[in-house]
Amino acid sequence: MSATVIYTKLGERKGKKRLWLEGRRLARAGIAPGQHFELSHVEQSGKAGKGLVMRFVDTGERKVSRRKRGDEELPVIDVSGEELVRTFGSAERVRVVIRPGSIEVTVHHHDRATAERSSRLIERLQAHQPLRIGSLAHGGGILDHALHRGLEAAGVPVELAFANEADGDYLESSLANNPIWKSDSIAIEAPMQDVEWRKLPAIDILAAGLPCTGASLSGRAKNRLAKAEEHETAGPLFVAFLAAIQTLRPSVILLENVPQYGTTTSMTVIRSVLRSLDYELHETVLDGFELGSLERRNRFCMIATNPEVPFSFEGLRSARERESCIQDILEDIGHDDPIWKEYSYLAEKEVRDKEAGKGFRRQLLDGSEASLGTIGRGYAKARSTEPFIQHPTDPERSRLLTPKEHARVKAVPESLVAGLSATRAHEILGQSVVHSAFEAVGQHLGHSLVALRDSPVQEAAFAA
Repeated sequence: MSATVIYTKLGERKGKKRLWLEGRRLARAGIAPGQHFELSHVEQSGKAGKGLVMRFVDTGERKVSRRKRGDEELPVIDVSGEELVRTFGSAERVRVVIRPGSIEVTVHHHDRATAERSSRLIERLQAHQPLRIGSLAHGGGILDHALHRGLEAAGVPVELAFANEADGDYLESSLANNPIWKSDSIAIEAPMQDVEWRKLPAIDILAAGLPCTGASLSGRAKNRLAKAEEHETAGPLFVAFLAAIQTLRPSVILLENVPQYGTTTSMTVIRSVLRSLDYELHETVLDGFELGSLERRNRFCMIATNPEVPFSFEGLRSARERESCIQDILEDIGHDDPIWKEYSYLAEKEVRDKEAGKGFRRQLLDGSEASLGTIGRGYAKARSTEPFIQHPTDPERSRLLTPKEHARVKAVPESLVAGLSATRAHEILGQSVVHSAFEAVGQHLGHSLVALRDSPVQEAAFAA
């Protein structure tokens, strides 16, 4: 049996919804000008109002109109008025299936998914049930810990539904140290593109810190990339990220990355797809120093929400008071401790860079400074431009920050990297976030969700 399927928007005439169908899409199903049809509601699962059915019968009260094109007359069906409002409510898009003898019109699957996730979120908020969080590129769980703390401070209980991380050691660290894990939280060790999203539980919030290896300036230079998407492992991950969203349909999505990620092709595609799925997008660059950390670490942050969530980054502020100087977070390290080293090769490199006119300089700090520069994933390698603490009495020696100090300059609870080697701790911290910045985001988002919960809610006119 031939069929034609049309995904279309409802039109409008004189302020009323309108469905207009015409042409060979109707004619190929045997529908002709002058035919009569009756209009009725679709019954699904015992509920009316899921859609409309037009059945072509001799006794039908409605009639197929005609439109002439050249010497040919083609059928036209024009339906408007209260039937469409009662059936589809606020939905703007529909799915039309044309078959010989009938036409079925139902809510577009995107509009239905929007209504379902909105209904799910509001029900859980009003019942004071924990919102379920899914985590992608989980790392050591620092971003998720910050979000949990911020949301709960705003009065929104949350629970971790699942976390996906490709590096088993990072996942092991989070399982050992991170209190966000519950007995029924699902730990997924796998590349993101291997995860079977349809087998995971429903969630309300999805948080992701996609790897920045291809997007950061240093990553592009090191790997000789013209664009972020060329990176072998990190480049295509935005496709898996979008697949997760399209399957899980969370009500809130948080994405963080380096500031340069906002200008990538990946982000352009992400924006386009999310808007097509009826999300409202909010973007900013978070200043870690302004939001409570000693480290001057800026991060791109996108929050995508259901249309009814009254979120804005305006008024975002940290509840944490930043330390006055680096000395406030330093451990008591003896002057003769072997952690102090000469790093002569870095001093020699600095001389060569100066002679070559390059701008690379060592970051030697005595502790009186009010801030320090960004510390990356490879900090344990003792690279030339990242922060070192100068020896108090010997100008030839300096040292790296300890893992505890590294955590402190990012306002990260030290317990989240407890028991790890210095290399692993620096890796997890170096590719994570300023904890106080994303705790502030979580709390700010939580206030928006509380405002939604406490406001009069109009139920969608079409059932999920």
